[in-house]
Amino acid sequence: MPLGSRLTFVFLFLCSISNIDLASTASRKCEDSLATPLPYSSFTGSSVYATGYGAGYAKLNRRGGSGGWSPVDADRYQWLQVDLGSRKKVVAVATQGRYSSADWTRRYRLLYSDTGKNWRPFLQDGNIWTFEGNSDSEGVTRHELLRSIVARYVRFVPLQWSKEGRMGLRVEVYGCSYWSDVVSFDGQGVISYRFSSKTKKIKFLTDLISLKFRTSAGHGVLLHGEGQQGDYISLELQRARLVLSINLGKGVSEGGHTAVTSGSLLDDDHWHSVLIQRYRRNVNFTLDQHTQPFRTNGEFDHLDLDYEISFGGLPASNKPSSGGRDNFVGCMEGIVYNGDNITSLIRRKKVDTSSFRNLTFSCSESRSFPVFFNSSSFLQLPGQGDSDTLSVSLSFRTWNPSGLLVYTALADGVVEVGLADGKVTVYINVTQRKNTRIDISSGSNLNDGQWHTVHLNALENYAMLTIDGDEASTVRTAIPIQITTGGTYYFGGYFLRTNTPPLQRSFQGCMQMIHVDDQLADLRAVEQGLIGMFQNVSLDMCAIIDRCVPNQCEHGGRCSQTWDSFSCICNGTGYRGATCHTSVYQQSCEEVLHLGRAPGGHWVDPDGSGPLQALRVSCDLTGRGTGTHATLLRSVQFVYFTFSQRCGSSYKVYAVTSGADYCEQHIAYTCRMSRLLNSPDGEPYTWWVGRANEKHLYWGGSGPGIQKCACGIERNCTSAKHQCNCDADQRQWREDAGLLVYKDHLPVSQLVVGDTGRAGSEAKLTVGPLRCRGDRDFWNAASFISPASYLHFPSLKGETSADISFYFKTSSTYGVFLENLGTTDFIRIELKATSVISFSFDVGNGGVELTVRSPSRLDDGRWHRVEAERNLKEAVLSLDGRYRDARAAPAQGHIRLELFSQLYIGASGGQRGFLGCMRALRLNGVTLDLEERARVTPGVKPGCQGHCNHFGVHCRNGGVCVEQYDGYSCDCSHTAYDGRLCTNGRLSVCLSVCLSVCLSGTALLGETNLTREELVFSFSTSNAPAILVYVSSKTQDYLAVVLRNNGELQLTCYWCSECVGADQLLLLPPSETGEIDPVLIDRYNTPGFVGCLSRVTLNGVAPLKAALRPGPAAALVTAHGILVPSNCGAQPLTISPLGAAHDPWQMDTGNCNVPNAPPGIVAVVICLALGVLVFLVRHMFRHKGSYHTNEAKGAESADCADAAIIVNDPAFTETIEESKKEWFI
Repeated sequence: MPLGSRLTFVFLFLCSISNIDLASTASRKCEDSLATPLPYSSFTGSSVYATGYGAGYAKLNRRGGSGGWSPVDADRYQWLQVDLGSRKKVVAVATQGRYSSADWTRRYRLLYSDTGKNWRPFLQDGNIWTFEGNSDSEGVTRHELLRSIVARYVRFVPLQWSKEGRMGLRVEVYGCSYWSDVVSFDGQGVISYRFSSKTKKIKFLTDLISLKFRTSAGHGVLLHGEGQQGDYISLELQRARLVLSINLGKGVSEGGHTAVTSGSLLDDDHWHSVLIQRYRRNVNFTLDQHTQPFRTNGEFDHLDLDYEISFGGLPASNKPSSGGRDNFVGCMEGIVYNGDNITSLIRRKKVDTSSFRNLTFSCSESRSFPVFFNSSSFLQLPGQGDSDTLSVSLSFRTWNPSGLLVYTALADGVVEVGLADGKVTVYINVTQRKNTRIDISSGSNLNDGQWHTVHLNALENYAMLTIDGDEASTVRTAIPIQITTGGTYYFGGYFLRTNTPPLQRSFQGCMQMIHVDDQLADLRAVEQGLIGMFQNVSLDMCAIIDRCVPNQCEHGGRCSQTWDSFSCICNGTGYRGATCHTSVYQQSCEEVLHLGRAPGGHWVDPDGSGPLQALRVSCDLTGRGTGTHATLLRSVQFVYFTFSQRCGSSYKVYAVTSGADYCEQHIAYTCRMSRLLNSPDGEPYTWWVGRANEKHLYWGGSGPGIQKCACGIERNCTSAKHQCNCDADQRQWREDAGLLVYKDHLPVSQLVVGDTGRAGSEAKLTVGPLRCRGDRDFWNAASFISPASYLHFPSLKGETSADISFYFKTSSTYGVFLENLGTTDFIRIELKATSVISFSFDVGNGGVELTVRSPSRLDDGRWHRVEAERNLKEAVLSLDGRYRDARAAPAQGHIRLELFSQLYIGASGGQRGFLGCMRALRLNGVTLDLEERARVTPGVKPGCQGHCNHFGVHCRNGGVCVEQYDGYSCDCSHTAYDGRLCTNGRLSVCLSVCLSVCLSGTALLGETNLTREELVFSFSTSNAPAILVYVSSKTQDYLAVVLRNNGELQLTCYWCSECVGADQLLLLPPSETGEIDPVLIDRYNTPGFVGCLSRVTLNGVAPLKAALRPGPAAALVTAHGILVPSNCGAQPLTISPLGAAHDPWQMDTGNCNVPNAPPGIVAVVICLALGVLVFLVRHMFRHKGSYHTNEAKGAESADCADAAIIVNDPAFTETIEESKKEWFI
């Protein structure tokens, strides 16, 4: 079972627990009108245009007063606020323009708060959401909130309004009442909840914990439980992130500890919800509706907490070992532990609260007053003028590495405090008499989103900068000239023209606790316009967003961010793209093959963009058989009675075997007095464990359900009474070996041997590598034969990211490949013209279309590949891996693709469907089974013909492409090569004193041809002279290739007047020279050849291959000695074969020991031009009317024509008779 499915099954049970409350909530609809029943005084506004335009008249569909609210000013600082009286759950809002007027609001934002301070903007899709309003005064626009909020105060902030009139609003808020017990924690008190059983330790198989918290502190323990056996569970804030730690029974050093981090910026003094669901080792950790599933380390399932669990900190008994961990400061509500409402028990004094000095059941108001800056914001505050002391401090948080914090003009100069590359820098320039410039800096990585404090003091003769109150960070420098303050301070930006403009650009982020001249600035007075001024800032709100939480970078990509965007660093992940979504590797060796890659070790990603990481395999692209091979596990041997092999990437291996056509794994048991299976009827001594930890009782060479070994199947076991050789229990060494080929059981992960402990008993286990062949998914195809035909599948699941890829070939000029629809959202890929592919979609922001144009026609009947991806950052369309179009996603807007219809492949919605063939259709790395669906769908046929049109080029060295139903194969029978692509050139032999080969027969060596002979071969040797190859006919015609003493090649041809064509080819070592004249032997020492021959082809026929491969031509082979293939031959010039040193399946078939052999490989080719030359010369020099020969008397007794050539010419190359001529190369 895939990992994802497995976890889903477990979590389904967990969710069923929590959904009980959700079901009860759904039974009573939360859709009450919350604003309409409120009194006039519950509505307030930033200002009122005139009498009758008051905020109290802004009730939906009401006509009181002037028919709604309108403010005095028309700017973005206006707002309408509704006090709901108490905290309410809000699920929807609605707006309307002012009655019978030209005043309405076109777009607005929604803020909410519990206290009327520290406002929080409504967020959706990772952004401060902008709601669409009205386009007239009477229409009602309602928005269902993507997620409900809990608040007492709701504020509408208009952003755009009527161009014909003014701002105008009537509003309604929909929801229901909300109530929950709240407990305030002061950092001292801790709640200890003791379990009901006081005499027996409690072990929990499942846990369900929920709570809400609110704090302005970045550190603190929310809950902690610990048992005496080392089990524990802890939930703690660390640097404003939430860390859940669990140990179910093993110490930290033993790997039982598991820690998961979630969230960011949780010290914002807003409410955050937590839900922890555990079933055995499977955990769901949910923070603010974002769920992280994980599995704990170790092997135990129970959480042994003994007697108690604490909330708000660690109990006093754990303090010494806690390492100085802080208690929680803030508020909690809705604490529920395994069905017990802890907050209710606290109110009823059913739990221990003795550590609290003053227990309260309310949450105090926030004391902070944050200011939110954007790229065009500034805040101006007054200070003391004409002073010789400058003192300014503030707290800030931001993601940007640079920005202006403070700027002030001196009486004669400027002071600037800013961020540069994550450090705080101070620049002081005093122009009194002469320019005096001072630069100091401190801190690092201060753009991490955390709150940091800056304090600058400049006195008469020195300046001092301190970061985060740390004295170690303090930087002090001398100021040689006295400064005089100007009295005005700008925070976040400075946009006035000056002779000394600030070095840093404007600040984006939040500030609070601003002090000028050691006095806390009254920002509420600034908001009311009493002091200072501001522009484009949001007061009493910090809307900083962590765009990296949750991490939208997939597959372990590292997220980095600026104020308004994030980026993913995919280095080292094995994935690419804007969100690290797409794998950089192919999904199988079959795909590696068709990219022309060399055989050997390759990374493959079996599920593409799915959750599984890539794995290393050995791709044997030139292996025997009809498919590519992937070696997944190296062979291992253990001379032990027990064997255990655990694959850390078992799900990856399962993904490969599931898509393969065939898999095998060799297993062997070599024994002496050690029984294997014993008998089919008894419990076996030995068994093996495969996929899904299933136990199997059959052995290699047998099959599932058959408790036998290979000899039992073939009925040739050592003992007829047993089904395995080892079951005979003999003292001699025996072996039971064979292949396990039922791929749904593979790979072997564990072996258990039971017949142990007997004197004299020995055994050896050998488990070979798992080897798979073919890729069913890559060739899974369907043919669409009607423009109205289609296949349908379940809807595409890809709200935030999705990828689609497929191959197609067609002779049609246009047609829809696929389409999936939602209410307004959709996704579609189509062939729009003869050379144009289109990818269009809509996620709610309006339609987007990407197009790629090919320089050549796409209706050419050849295979083309389409890849489309859409994620949070961009959309990409690619054709044939070369032509590409990309479109960046909008900075703000909808990001979730919501589809509900079925996915249609082909015709959809009355559109003309695709005509042609489609294969390897993958959605998010999962292959859709087109063939299975096509078998039951009219107008669509499974499979596709015509693969050779595109892939025939891969058949090398003269191989012929042969069409197959689900792919193609290469016919190598008429080449000197074999293998999948006719690239395997290892058909070589070593010729020495013990081996010779004579091949004969016209059927083998080709038909008669008086004008052309073509001979191709490769050789390697260090011995000369040597006769390499002889080709002869039934007469005395011959062709000989000789390697001379000086290393040159010599070609000798003899043609008679009545030639009948080549009939024999002889590969001759020294001891097989026949009756050779002693003079010839004396002159050449040996006319034979010692070395390596390979890739021999004569007239398009491969005689050496016929000798080395079984077949009808093997009967025409005469060999003296044992003919064995060798790796000594020349490597092919196309795709290099897998070297023996790297191929775990390569058997040692003999070595060609040629001492000091040169590395060069010489190939001799006699082509058509030479044949024509031969034809002309033989007619010029032959005798008329009769056949002449200078054959010696020994020729009559020669074994074959080749021997007769040598006997006929004792001087061989030096003697030239008038009836024959020689040509040299």
